[in-house]
Amino acid sequence: MPSQTTADHHPDYPPKTPPPPKKPISPPRPDTGGGSSGPGTVAATGRRGVAMRNRRGVNWPMDNAPWTTAKARRRVLVQLAEWGHRLSDPAVEVTSRVVQLVVTAALADESKRISVHLTDQDEQACILALSHGTDLTAGYAPGGDRVLTELGTLPVVSSCGTDIAPDGRRIWAVVNL
Repeated sequence: MPSQTTADHHPDYPPKTPPPPKKPISPPRPDTGGGSSGPGTVAATGRRGVAMRNRRGVNWPMDNAPWTTAKARRRVLVQLAEWGHRLSDPAVEVTSRVVQLVVTAALADESKRISVHLTDQDEQACILALSHGTDLTAGYAPGGDRVLTELGTLPVVSSCGTDIAPDGRRIWAVVNL
């Protein structure tokens, strides 16, 4: 029998090819509230807590206690000073008032805890309080949107707002520093 070289040898079967990749499992579709949900059902929003991107920021979880407003004011002012903002006396007073209004409104929702968030960018600071309540059937504190009127009258507040979702209510104000 003549000898064969490896260049002349052809296998009797084709090489095994890898199987195609499996299709990933798709996540369940969101409930849009259209089917069996009755009146009073809150449709879920895309909001997941608070997200801060492309800016420096801090947050502090706090209990619903009588001293929470003073504690939040102190932390916000100290943090702004650490970031190098030179707050003149009127600006310190008004920023302190903004923190007081926002935190007091969150505390009035009677959740067990709140969180205070602070971000800064381009000589502006966003002060946000999130009340971590989950019972939306009771709504939130009566007159809860009155805080927006009070915030709007302050000279350093460029914008403010509030919204409510299944994870609680957030109240925020953007302050010109």
